[in-house]
Amino acid sequence: MRRALFPGSFDPLTLGHYDIIKRGITLFDELVIAIGINADKTYMFSLEERIRFIEEAFKDEPKIKVTTYQGLTVDFCKKIGANFILRGLRNPADFEFEKAIAHTNRKLSEIETVFLLTSSGKSYISSSIVRDVIRNGGDYSGLVPETVVVKS
Repeated sequence: MRRALFPGSFDPLTLGHYDIIKRGITLFDELVIAIGINADKTYMFSLEERIRFIEEAFKDEPKIKVTTYQGLTVDFCKKIGANFILRGLRNPADFEFEKAIAHTNRKLSEIETVFLLTSSGKSYISSSIVRDVIRNGGDYSGLVPETVVVKS
């Protein structure tokens, strides 16, 4: 089985993440979306909300599993039997950052990193931008899947 891990904080899930996930499931038998837990980081959305955003967005996709993890991503990959890490690239800065992580992961394990370029219409979207729009009362509905839009 070709199992891949798509790690991230998903705070919140964006249309950029959604794009990579939808395209990634065509490459793998199973895609595990893993929300990393970092005690040193402050999140806008609770862990439960982030899990719900993803589960609801992909409720009709049996190839997707959602979980959480702590520690090294490669260790978690070994634990769940994932041979691949899926990452999305928006721009050259993402590539340089992700390349260094991929090289380190290969040094620590046999896990391959697979990069997908975010579709051009979504390459400007980042979770930090979405959080800033939300904090300032802007309309973020065009930046995230419907499951993320808070009904008030």
